[in-house]
Amino acid sequence: MKINAACLLFCFYCTNLLADPLVIAPEPSKAEVIDRFAQLALACVHKEYPNIVKHMMNSDEDVQTPKRLYPAFYGCFDWHSSVHGHWLLTRIASQHPNTASYQAIINSLSQSFTQTNIEGELAYFNRENTGTSFERPYGLAWFLQLTTELREWNNPQAKIWLSNLLPLENKIVANLSDWLPKLAFPIRVGEHSQTAFAFGLMLDWSATANNQVFHDLLKSNITRLYSDDVNCPLAYEPSGQDFLSPCIAEADLMRRVLSNRQYTDWLSAFLPTIPTNGDGTWLSVARVVDKSDGKLAHLDGLNLSRAWMLEGIASALVAQDPRKKAIMNAAKAHKQAGIDSVINDMHYMGSHWLGSFATYLETQRGLH
Repeated sequence: MKINAACLLFCFYCTNLLADPLVIAPEPSKAEVIDRFAQLALACVHKEYPNIVKHMMNSDEDVQTPKRLYPAFYGCFDWHSSVHGHWLLTRIASQHPNTASYQAIINSLSQSFTQTNIEGELAYFNRENTGTSFERPYGLAWFLQLTTELREWNNPQAKIWLSNLLPLENKIVANLSDWLPKLAFPIRVGEHSQTAFAFGLMLDWSATANNQVFHDLLKSNITRLYSDDVNCPLAYEPSGQDFLSPCIAEADLMRRVLSNRQYTDWLSAFLPTIPTNGDGTWLSVARVVDKSDGKLAHLDGLNLSRAWMLEGIASALVAQDPRKKAIMNAAKAHKQAGIDSVINDMHYMGSHWLGSFATYLETQRGLH
C-alpha cells in the first residue's frame, strides 16, 4: 500500500500537535463544567472512607462506623462536606435539569433522604453528651442551605425530601437559636468555625423559609457583633490553611443587613484600602503547593469563596462607585484560579469538597 507523502506529513503534524505541551486544549463548555462539579459530589456522597469522624464517645458502645453514626451524611470525608455535597447535587439538578448527571443525582438524593436515614441523623443530634456545638456553625449553615435549595426547587420529589429533612432542620434551628445570644464575640478565623460566612448562609435560609423570628434574632446579633468594625487587617490574610477570608466574608455578610447607603459608608471604614483605579491586584490569588495535603489545599477554596464574596460586595454598590471595578477585577482573577483547580485533576483531599464551593460561585447562589 502506498502512503502519500502529504498524508505522512499530516500524521506527523497531528502526532506532534498532540504531544506539544504548548498546545492549549479547548475550553470546556459551561455544561461540561457543571457536570464536572456534579461528578465530584456523586463520587463521594456515598463513599464512606477515608473519613474523619467528629464524635463524642461515652462508652465502648459508641464506637461506630461513619455510616452507622450518620446514615444520610456519612460520605465525602466528613459530615459537613457530605451535607454540602448533597447541596451541590440539589443545586445542579434544580438549576440545570438537562445536565448529563441528572438521573444519577436523583437516584443519589433518593438514597440519602429517606425518612429512616434522617431519623437516624436526628437521633445522633439528640444523643447524650453530643452537645449543641456539633458542626456549629459551618456544617449547620450548609444544612440550612440544603433545605433552602429544596424549598426553592419546583419538583414534587424535592418537597418529599424536604418533609423528611424538616425534623432535623427544626433541631438545628433550635440549637442555633439557643447559641446566638450567648456568643460574646464573633469568630474571625479562616476555617470552619468562622461565623461571618455561616451567618450569611443562615440569613439566606431564614428569608426563603420565611422564619422571621430566627431572621430577626440572627440580624440583631450580626449587628451587635460586627457593625462597629473598622480597618480590617486584610494585609495579614491569608493564613496558610484558610478557605474563607475573615475580612472579605464579613464584608459579604454585612451587605445582607445594611441598606445600600449604610453599606457604602460601612465598607469605606471597614476596608479603606480598596483601590479606586480598577487595579485588581490589591488582593493576591492564593497558590496551592501540595494538593494532597488537606489543610494546604484549603487555599483553592479560598480563591473560590473570595470570588463569590467579592461579587456579593460589588452587587451592593452603585454602578458609579469607584471601588467597584477593582473589586470585580479581583473577583475575576480569583474565580479563574479557583475554577481551574476544580476542572483539572486534583487529589481527594480537595475533590471531596471543592465542587460545592465552585458550584456556589458558578451558579451565583449568594447573589439573590
